[in-house]
Amino acid sequence: MIQKPTVFIHTNDKQVIGAYVGMYSMKQASRDPDAFAVKLLRLEDTPHLMKRQGQRYLRKGKNAVWLNEDLQSFSPLRRMVPQLMGFKGRALVTDPDVFAVGDILDLLNADMGGKAILCRHVRDGYKGNGHTFYASSVMLLDCEKLKHWRWDEEIDQMFAGKLDYGPWIGLTNEDPTTIGEIGEEWNSFDRLVPETRLLHTTERLTQPWKTGLAIDFNLTTKTSQVQDDGFFARLRRNLGLSRADAARDNVERYQPHPDQAQEELFFKLLKGTLDSGYLDIQLLKQRIQAKDVRQDALQLIDAMAAKA
Repeated sequence: MIQKPTVFIHTNDKQVIGAYVGMYSMKQASRDPDAFAVKLLRLEDTPHLMKRQGQRYLRKGKNAVWLNEDLQSFSPLRRMVPQLMGFKGRALVTDPDVFAVGDILDLLNADMGGKAILCRHVRDGYKGNGHTFYASSVMLLDCEKLKHWRWDEEIDQMFAGKLDYGPWIGLTNEDPTTIGEIGEEWNSFDRLVPETRLLHTTERLTQPWKTGLAIDFNLTTKTSQVQDDGFFARLRRNLGLSRADAARDNVERYQPHPDQAQEELFFKLLKGTLDSGYLDIQLLKQRIQAKDVRQDALQLIDAMAAKA
């Protein structure tokens, strides 16, 4: 039996609503939704990492403390995917804040040119600062070529101080000749334009489902992959401050997204996710109560219904 290409959306409970919306978006945007599988990969279902709460690990040459409640604690799970696939077939892994506006089959069926990994290569870095990196937040994987990705062993090495999380998650410890490139349209950082196929809402301060909630991440850390190609200019015009200004001025709440089209897209997709049965409304209400989703989410869904 030929194994279907599989999309893994890795998440934690704090971001699980976005993950369900991503799952729905990929199926509803495809010409043949039965040609591939989509699975959620939850931190809370991986005891080998969950048990590390409070433990120290190596991150960019320094000791850090592992916190399951961190907004991006799902990130190490992306390296688990080939193991889950039995080191066979193709898999696509995405963050839980990635939403399809184009047919994911075009990427799943792409010519990998013999590479083990296809991902976006970012050459102008954070806001044009010249930093180059592999965006492992969206990766197409030839799992048979990644048999050295032994996740449990690598997690053990990371917490033993023998494996650095930074190059591990950033793929810089991989043979660069095994890494190919996908276009920006397949991992479009906060830019919704006609060419966009996968929209990645990387700027956490303005994620559309968070507006008005108390900020639950450190504004001073460099975690955003947003390029300063107009997005931050719009953000500054909308908020009157930059992300660094927000940290300095003690902004305490998530801010409205500067692109209304992206907010409308998310809530249109969220309504479809509920209507199609991909997401139970009780789970949505639980995450609203947990303050992981904005308090007016149900009203915004009703507004989408009224527009339909």
